[in-house]
This record gives sequence, structure tokens and C-alpha cells, in this order.
Amino acid sequence: MVDPLDVMMNKECVVPYFLPILSADKQLVIGYEVVARWQEGKRMSKLGWFFEDRSIPGEYRLEVEDYLQEVALARYIESRQQGVLYFNYDAKLLTKDGGETLIERLRLCEAEGVSLRRLIIGIKGGDMSEEVGSLKHTVMYLQSLGVQIAVDVDSPSTSQLDNLAILKPNVIRVNVSFLEETSLPALYRDVHQPMSMLARKIGATLLFDGLETFTQLNYAWRSGGRYYQGPYLQKAGPAFVERELCKPKLQKDMHHFIHYERQKVAAQLVLSNDLTQKLRQALKTIDAEDTYDQMIVNIARTLDAYTFRVYICNEDGFQQSSNAEKGRDGTWELYQEGRYKNWSWRPYFLENIARMNVEKKGILSDLYSDIERDEHIRTYSYPLTDTLYVFIDIPYEYLFEQNGLL
Repeated sequence: MVDPLDVMMNKECVVPYFLPILSADKQLVIGYEVVARWQEGKRMSKLGWFFEDRSIPGEYRLEVEDYLQEVALARYIESRQQGVLYFNYDAKLLTKDGGETLIERLRLCEAEGVSLRRLIIGIKGGDMSEEVGSLKHTVMYLQSLGVQIAVDVDSPSTSQLDNLAILKPNVIRVNVSFLEETSLPALYRDVHQPMSMLARKIGATLLFDGLETFTQLNYAWRSGGRYYQGPYLQKAGPAFVERELCKPKLQKDMHHFIHYERQKVAAQLVLSNDLTQKLRQALKTIDAEDTYDQMIVNIARTLDAYTFRVYICNEDGFQQSSNAEKGRDGTWELYQEGRYKNWSWRPYFLENIARMNVEKKGILSDLYSDIERDEHIRTYSYPLTDTLYVFIDIPYEYLFEQNGLL
């Protein structure tokens, strides 16, 4: 690692690189994030650590940041760029002088004919817990000048969501490096759902950062991301690129996403229809005098190829039957301990009950993890009466064998 003193004494070795930001709607490069590099001869190394190291005096980091911005803006103006330019800024440094250093730089930009509406100032979400109150006033002033404010979010924690609600940024940036290539994006969809909902409420745009794989881009697309950046699409470089450089790749991947989503919707509809028909056949064999346990055993045997667990709940979520569960030998057994448990605390439970009452048809759940079996399953729920509902758990093994159900 370069010595911080060397950076201060040799600012001319600090070089701006430009990381393209792409849009989902136009599949074009709509701007660039300015990232710092350290140049020693022909060798380039990343310099982001310098600006994040709080042991380095703030005035030193601010001086280098100001130099980096000056050089980046000069190249931006010289090449007559029309897209946005994204600068990262330390929240503590921004509040230290009330943003005066930054505002002075912005005034110089305006004097050079650069619209402030084309500038995004990015603030790290983890940095602002202590200074969010004073930061709010600076953010509001910058936004009044036309500058867009972005906030980096490490995780959708309550404190970070609170900070976002207070600051009301124009852009919320999410890093997806946590998502591995072998992961199923659908399983992580709820991780950023609260943040996605908040973004819609405050009118912010989601920018997904650190995209290195096809899976991560798929996750960003499925999670409502409008803007994307990362080496999977285009690495940072010393020069600006053609706006349509990544368009063929992005269009190809998005076509794949759309095609897969259509297949998935079709597969889910087919499964729902099959389960509905089988279930109606099973209900014809049930007598009015049958107990709830007798009902679920009849249903389970008829839907044996689809399910490993069947039970009945009322509209308040209280389980009225035992659990009918399939053993390893394929026989069905009743387990009494499930009776009278309440499942209304589960996400979407009451919403699905209301939907079944209105639509008079069954509902297939999203993929989720079953606590007892430690595997990913789906549940099909169906209204037996206006107050009783049968729940049919579908195992991972069955879902895996079908296209579009995972």
C-alpha cells in the first residue's frame, strides 16, 4: 500500500478513472462514477482506501479529493460529456465545513458551463449515523442547487432506512457483492424489499453497484434497479466510452431475464391449475361428516406426487387440523402438535387469505425456506369455505424437476 504521505506529496500521481453507470430503461451509459487510482510508472493501483482511512487528517483527504474532482471535471468538460458525473464524498468532511469546499467546486463547475443537475454527490450510509441531522441541511441546500444526492447502503438495517427517510436522497446505491454466483436471486428478493419500497415513497432511484456476475445483474434487475455499474458490464477506465458500448450485452441479458420470468409465470400457472383440478377431485371424495384430519389425509393421498405436508387453517390463521406429513417410506402420518398453532405472523398470510376470499381461487407462494426441513419450498393455499383454507407444501425435489419453479 502507498504511504499516505506520498499521496499528499505527489498529488499529480492521483489519477481519475471513470466507472460507467448504465440504465435499464435505455441500456445506455448515462454517466460515470469518478474513482481514484495511484499511478507509478505504468502501474495503476486503487486509492479508495485513502479517502476512507479516518486516521488520515480530514484536511489532507479533502485536499486530495478536491484535486481529483478538479482533474476529473476538466476531462469531463474537455470531452464534452453530457451524462452525469458521480463523486464520492465523506459525510464527516461534508459536515465539517458545511459543504463549503464542495459548494465552491460546484460554483466553478457552473462557471465552466456544467449544469449542476448532471452532478451526483455520493455519501456512504455507514458514515452518517452521528451527523445525519447536520448533514440533512447540507443535503437539502445541495439539492436546491440542482445537485443529485446519492447514499450508499451497506445493509437495509432500521438505522440506515431511518437515515434514508431523513435525507431523502435522489439515488440509493446498493452493493451486491454478497450475492454469490451459485445463489438463487429469488431467495434474496426480500432482503432489499423494505429499501425498494422506501425508494418509491421518497422518489429515489436504485443504483446497484459491484456487479461482477450474471447472477448479480439478475438480482439487481429483479429488485427494481434502474441503474447498474460493475466490471460485469464495464470496468473503470481512464477514458470515457461510447454510450452504446454495453447495449448489446445488457439487452441480451435482459431478454434472458424476461424470457425466464415469462417461463416462470407460465410454469406457476400450470402448477396452480393442476393442483386446483386434483384438489377438486379430492374434495368430491370427502363426506360432510369427515373430520379435518380425515379431509387432509384424503387430499394428501390424491396430491401425493406434489406434496409432503397438508394442513387446514381458519381465516385468523389458527390451524384446525393436524399436519398430514409424508414419511420416508411414502406413507402419510398425522402429527397432532401442529393443531391450533397460529400462522398469521407469516409474511403475506393475511393478504393471501383476503385474496382467496375475493378471487375464489388458490394461490401459489414464492420460494421460501422451510424451517423444519431446511429446504426451499413453495406452498399452495386454496379456499375450502369462506373461513377454511387448505395449505399444501411442495418440496424442493419436485420444484427442482420442473422448469421455472425455482
